[in-house]
Amino acid sequence: MAEHTVEKAKVQAEQAAKADVTSRPKRERRTYLFEIGLLAVVGAFTSLMAVVKTTPSFPIDVQITRTLQSFRSPIFDALMNLISWPGFSPQVYIIAILIALIWYWFGFHWEAVASLVATIFTPLVNVLVKEYIRRPRPGPDVVEVFRILDSYSFPSGHVMYYVGFFGFMWFLVYTLLKRSWHRTMLLVVVGVFVVLIGASRIYLGQHWATDVLGAYLLGSVTLAIVLWFYRWGKKRFFVRQPVAPEEPKTAA
Repeated sequence: MAEHTVEKAKVQAEQAAKADVTSRPKRERRTYLFEIGLLAVVGAFTSLMAVVKTTPSFPIDVQITRTLQSFRSPIFDALMNLISWPGFSPQVYIIAILIALIWYWFGFHWEAVASLVATIFTPLVNVLVKEYIRRPRPGPDVVEVFRILDSYSFPSGHVMYYVGFFGFMWFLVYTLLKRSWHRTMLLVVVGVFVVLIGASRIYLGQHWATDVLGAYLLGSVTLAIVLWFYRWGKKRFFVRQPVAPEEPKTAA
């Protein structure tokens, strides 16, 4: 009886998701527009990385941090901490797994798999670059540091993860779902977190502005790679999944 109830609920969830999914041509058009903008940042990140490799910090970094930290208030403190909280362990992994399970439950099987790939791939790239650059984090003798972290600073892991993982979630919602109030709400909420995470990391004194800029750029590159992987696998695996399937292209 319990198994029948669960199966019925799953079928209803898949049917509701099908009704909310947009057409394939619209999905593909949105996909191409999204990727074109992302791939344009590779050169900018390469240039910034070359400069940061030899410079622990810039005067503009200190100025930006002190300016942001001048807006002190309990509400602003709480907001900045709230924005950064999902990016710390263990909640970062718990949230990612829950989101992947939700995708799978509603019938988006390949989307769930690709979400887990984004969860692993983006932090891995971040660690590799950090180990190469080895830039120290802001010190408490220069700016206020809310919490001392012992890892390297460039690029910001939080910002990269939010762009790579939550950016992918934004992409899925934007490309797969039809226009509706809940689609708009999801896009706004996820977008706010991605936009504000940079200011949050600077305000909390855990990254320089150039760390954040580099993370937005490199995070966009990792997001583009995740998108390529998603579109590549979409035509090869789970092509007949319950919701938003994509039949493999046949030879003419």
